[in-house]
Amino acid sequence: MKPTYDLLTLHPELLREPLSHSIVGRAVSNGEIAINIHDIRVHAEGRHRQCDDAPYGGGAGMVMKVDVVARAIDAVRRDDSVVILTTPAGAPFTQAVAQELSVKSHVVVVCGHYEGIDARIESMVDREISLGDFVMTGGEIAALAIVDATARLRNGVLGNTQSALDESFQTNALEYPQYTRPAEFRGMAVPDVLLSGDHAKIEQWRSAQSKQRTKSRRPDLYGSPLNSVDDDSE
Repeated sequence: MKPTYDLLTLHPELLREPLSHSIVGRAVSNGEIAINIHDIRVHAEGRHRQCDDAPYGGGAGMVMKVDVVARAIDAVRRDDSVVILTTPAGAPFTQAVAQELSVKSHVVVVCGHYEGIDARIESMVDREISLGDFVMTGGEIAALAIVDATARLRNGVLGNTQSALDESFQTNALEYPQYTRPAEFRGMAVPDVLLSGDHAKIEQWRSAQSKQRTKSRRPDLYGSPLNSVDDDSE
C-alpha cells in the first residue's frame, strides 16, 4: 500500500491546488504517494452544517466543535495512522520530525481554524505540531508544510536521493551555498574551488562553508552533537 496522507480541513480549496504541482504533485501522479483532502463540514449535523460554536466561559471568536472533528478523524483513522493536529501550542516542526513522519504509512493532519478546536480533541490525536511561534488564520499552511517536507524524503519522490541528504538541517547544520552558470555575474564570481574539478577540495570547502554559515546565522544549532562542529575544523 502506498504512503497516504489524509488532510482534514474546513477549506479544501486551500490545499488542492498547491498539492497538485511540483514534486509533490508529480509524486501523486506517479503513484509514489496518495493525498486525500476531506471537508470536515460533511461530518457536521443540521441544515447549516455548523462546525463551530461560541467558547464556554466567554471570549472572542468561535471554537471548532469536538464532535464534528472527532467524526472526521474516525472516518479516516486506520490501525497504522499517525494523527497530527496543527496548532500554535504544538511542538516545533523540525527536520527530525519530518524524517520521523516520512517513514509512516498513513499520516492524518487535522487543520485547526477560528480560535482553535475544542481541547478535548487533543486526546484523539497522536501529536500536536506547530510551524513556529506565530499564529495563522488556519492550519492549512502548516498541513502543506508537513506534507511537502515529509513526502520529499520518501523513496522515489525526489529524482536524486542525494538531494535530501545534502540539505540544511539534515545534520543540524545549514547547507553550504550553491552556484550554477554563469560563472560570473555583475562582478560576482563563483568560488574557484567549485570550478577546479578537485572533488576532495570541494567537499572540504562545502563542509567549512556549512559550519561557517551555521555559526553566523544559526548559533543555536552551532556546536550541537548532530553537526559535530568545532572551531578547530574551520
